[in-house]
Amino acid sequence: MILVSGASPELAKALSQRQLTMIAIGGVIGAGLFVGSGVVIKDTGPGTFITYGLAGVLIIMVMRMLAEMAVANPATGSFADYARQSLGDWAGFSVGWLYWYFWVIVVGFEAIAGAKIIEYWYDGIPLWITALVLLILMTATNLFSVSSFGEFEFWFAGIKVAAIIAFLVLGTIYVIGLWPDKELDFSNLTAHGGFFPNGISAVTVGVVTVIFSMVGAEVATIAAAESEDPEHAVAKAANSVIVRIAVFFVGSAFLLVTILPWNTMGGEGHDASPFVAAFDEMGIPGAEHIMNAVVLTAVLSCLNSGMYTASRMLFVLAARREAPAALVEVTKRGVPAAAILSSSVIGFLCIIAASVAEDTIFSFLLNSSGAIILFVYLLISISQLVLRFRNGSEHLTVKMWGFPVLSILTAVAILAILLQMGIESGSRSQLLLSLLSWAVVIVLFFINRAYVNRRPVAPKIEAEAPPERVLVLANETVDSAALLGELARMGADHQCVFHVVVPASPVETGTAATHGPRDVWAATLKAAQQRLDVTLNTLREAGFTADGELGENRPLRALAAGVESFNPDQIVISTKPPEDSVWLRFDVIDRAREQFQIPVTNVVAKPVASGSV
Repeated sequence: MILVSGASPELAKALSQRQLTMIAIGGVIGAGLFVGSGVVIKDTGPGTFITYGLAGVLIIMVMRMLAEMAVANPATGSFADYARQSLGDWAGFSVGWLYWYFWVIVVGFEAIAGAKIIEYWYDGIPLWITALVLLILMTATNLFSVSSFGEFEFWFAGIKVAAIIAFLVLGTIYVIGLWPDKELDFSNLTAHGGFFPNGISAVTVGVVTVIFSMVGAEVATIAAAESEDPEHAVAKAANSVIVRIAVFFVGSAFLLVTILPWNTMGGEGHDASPFVAAFDEMGIPGAEHIMNAVVLTAVLSCLNSGMYTASRMLFVLAARREAPAALVEVTKRGVPAAAILSSSVIGFLCIIAASVAEDTIFSFLLNSSGAIILFVYLLISISQLVLRFRNGSEHLTVKMWGFPVLSILTAVAILAILLQMGIESGSRSQLLLSLLSWAVVIVLFFINRAYVNRRPVAPKIEAEAPPERVLVLANETVDSAALLGELARMGADHQCVFHVVVPASPVETGTAATHGPRDVWAATLKAAQQRLDVTLNTLREAGFTADGELGENRPLRALAAGVESFNPDQIVISTKPPEDSVWLRFDVIDRAREQFQIPVTNVVAKPVASGSV
């Protein structure tokens, strides 16, 4: 994407409060509730709603801690940033890549799940083709605009919420005896082996399964960065999760075990959803087709939001120089197309793996991401503890309840769930392979760090005569002393003319680290212009003649355009220190010397606040 001074791309519309509210409400409702709840009920018994309550409390605590940090510092990819701020770059790198990996596997899995649901109505179409079509449709939705993602998710979430509300209303009427030919009846809570037929311990063991059906509440904090009022949106999403979990999960589980005997649920096939069985019990016709459509909607919603979430996290990683810089590019609609397509490719590979090697490669992919979300939640908890102790609470408008006791208990509870996964034979492989995934990410972090730090500052090349025309390529705002000192060393006098080029790059201006795709380019133009103004003022106040322009975001192309128009006899390139400079990492100095065959000097600049000299 080429930007010039005064240009502004067509930015994506913000997610409206209407869309964000529905994303927050419906984001936590997945196919796991509609289908997976039957398995939980079968393993736990009538006390299942307590299991959902315990898992819900844990999610609520994590969301409250996340809200505290996000309201204080709203940003795309928020919890990766908070882990980085509190625990170091390794933690931010880990959270970002693990979370991305989790969601791209979810994307592939949900595409396959959606294809299996459609297969119920239209048998005979190869599963992988249907899954691919669903993946392409959701990818296209995300590529079109942020608003189109929000609108699709609004209606997907609306259907899920409407289905749950309908079940809650009808189920309550049925249970309390207001249904035709039905009396008040709670006998199913105790009539089939008691309230805890599998023991009280089954209630806590079930938390391991239940918590994964609640994943997605945190997506609203990422989407909030592209809303009109991020701080308000994050706080509202975090607070509403309490009602959502209490009503949708706990309320639904209670009604299910009250309407139906617990030991009749958890079967296989298309009648596996306990909601279908409950509607059948109440005598509602077409329940199976209705719930199949609702589950398909839930799957598509998860696929849609998974693609959105994965692409935004990849965008953040690129902005932090922990993924290829090209992934920070956005279209004129403010969409990170490269990040979306990259995530979509992994989803497609998952579909292929499920088609040709379901029991080996695909099974490995699923298991290797099984516990990752718990790792992320654990790092969120630890990050909140560290940042609160470090920064205090005077500036916070949203605070974690009962700090530090509840924060510590939340972290301990997550560790207990991970321990339980290790004890249970059915989930042990998920824990071990997920730990392997984390280990791989840590290794990649150190490889990335070594690659970034491998180059020293490029050596200076002395010119044979004092310069007359100098082109300054500014990757960083240079303080007066550093720039003027370098010019004095070069022998530049007041007859020398300067032309300053600032590449309008969201990575190098730092705006990609603080803005989402919706407004990153507007912020980039502003930051780059400020950088240009400061550098020009420095030169002019020292008595030099200087002009400048904003250039292409790729530095060598910006430099080539400046050389062609200005015809300099020397080039000065200001960069960040080697450990922070992408330009030094990709040999921009040496490549400039090879390309232009004129003296190129590197000035290592200390960052200067915009407007200061």
